[in-house]
Amino acid sequence: MSQVLFYALGGLEEDGKNLYCVEVDRKIYILDAGSKTPSLDLHGVDLIVPDISYLIENKRRVAGLFLTHAHDEHIGSVYQLIKEINPMIYGSRFTMEVLKDKLQKDGINFDPARLITVKSRSTLEINNLKIRFFELTHNIPDCCGIDILTDDGNIIYTGNYNFDQNASVDYAAMFRNLAVFSKEKVLLLLSESLGATNASNRGTILEFKTRMNSILTSSEGRVIFSLYSSDILRIQQIINIAIDNHKKVALLGKKTQRLLAKAIELGYLHIPEQYNVNLRYIDEQNDNNDKDLVILVTGERHEPFFMLQRMSKRIDRLVHMEKTDTIVVLTNPVLGTEKMSARTLDIIYKVTSKVYTFKDELLPPVNASREEIKEMINILKPKYIIPVVGEYRHLYALGVVANCIGYNNHNTIILDLGDVAEFNNGQYVGITKSVPFGEVLLDGKAFGNIGDVVMHDRELLANDGVLIISSNVNPKTKKILTGPDIVSKGFMYDNQDLNLFDKIKQTFIDTANGYLKEKFINWSEFKTELRGTIASLIYKETRRSPIIIPVLISTDYEESLD
Repeated sequence: MSQVLFYALGGLEEDGKNLYCVEVDRKIYILDAGSKTPSLDLHGVDLIVPDISYLIENKRRVAGLFLTHAHDEHIGSVYQLIKEINPMIYGSRFTMEVLKDKLQKDGINFDPARLITVKSRSTLEINNLKIRFFELTHNIPDCCGIDILTDDGNIIYTGNYNFDQNASVDYAAMFRNLAVFSKEKVLLLLSESLGATNASNRGTILEFKTRMNSILTSSEGRVIFSLYSSDILRIQQIINIAIDNHKKVALLGKKTQRLLAKAIELGYLHIPEQYNVNLRYIDEQNDNNDKDLVILVTGERHEPFFMLQRMSKRIDRLVHMEKTDTIVVLTNPVLGTEKMSARTLDIIYKVTSKVYTFKDELLPPVNASREEIKEMINILKPKYIIPVVGEYRHLYALGVVANCIGYNNHNTIILDLGDVAEFNNGQYVGITKSVPFGEVLLDGKAFGNIGDVVMHDRELLANDGVLIISSNVNPKTKKILTGPDIVSKGFMYDNQDLNLFDKIKQTFIDTANGYLKEKFINWSEFKTELRGTIASLIYKETRRSPIIIPVLISTDYEESLD
């Protein structure tokens, strides 16, 4: 009996952390291994990656890892697989070069021979199973889809894609590949869902160029663009439009943003030398205020907003924003940067009113819209569809799109993380079991889960602060020598209730008297009792729960005098 299993360890009901698994003949084929950025309530967490404990337990069955493109949402957790499983890894040229750079930056040891660069429209044979890469368009170079050929039909994973006919790919060849797959019978389509809520195609590249040309021709001074460094194709579009208008271009971040640096090194991002300007630090002789200059401010997440704020406050070393400047914000806020984005616009408007912002629907597409998803489905004519890469609303919207063109709920399968969809002899059996899943919270370079206890403490610190109660105690005379002294961080403010400190001190003394009567002081129990009694008092008085840290210093006063 032919059996195919599909399940996700990340990338369902969330934006990022994409990691999908296809099992054929008990061999596990991993599709992408991404990370996602934390929300603001995860204090101090830098990155979130999938829990791959199931793959570690079954690492002998892992046939390889296959990558679609170089965004962190799809390659950000590859280091885990290298450290724990060390599979063969396959991806396009740009994807693999960016991956190697990330691994080197993070100090991850890897065997270059196990990182295999494949060309688009190439076919691999692994464990007697053919796997094809095919070219797709996205906002980053060398984006590919992955096709796994099984006895029951093709399993096609799109990763992120769109049908932007102005992208720098062989558009006709892309459609020829999709048409070939359709003739071979497609068992399962794993389609991205992030754009499924977009009712129609978004702004075209022609409209985008027209808008940008209008801004550049009407500007009296410099034009400053903010862009995400991951949006490489859009950065190149802005460069091209600036050159068409005979403007010089200064690309900020081309050295600090490793993705940009790699794109420039490999020739995927290019500024003709005669138009390229390297800004010098501002001094008495140099202000970098050339009216024919276009400045591209690039970065990740909050970085473009932070740089714009520095420029508007005139504390940046390269650019001081002037009232003659025109600001074009092409960095719509992502998770966790909404407040900073709004604050940045407020600060900019104090300097110049020539500010342009564009909603997503006015910009050229990054992810497949509803109509483009229909187009993909109609070309491939898959027997079954599983929406992937998206929040639940996106997965659901893709299901609605599929229903509109004739697919029913049996043919459109919406899964939760860990659900195992089983297909026997080309027929969907159902969700027959589940596999362990979860997420790992990373703090800096501590490659390991921070843990619930640490996160709980951080939440308390962020919400209610910390209270440190210190005292010197003589263990011989059983007397309190100094204190208790109270230090409040993030708990008391504006002398809101100094009487509470007196109550805390009295509670400390009452608790201490009980332990100082004993023959030997049990310091551990003493501290535990202090935490409990003081925490109860504070909650009763304030309905808040700060972290209580008793600091008891055993001091022999007579010995200290000697």
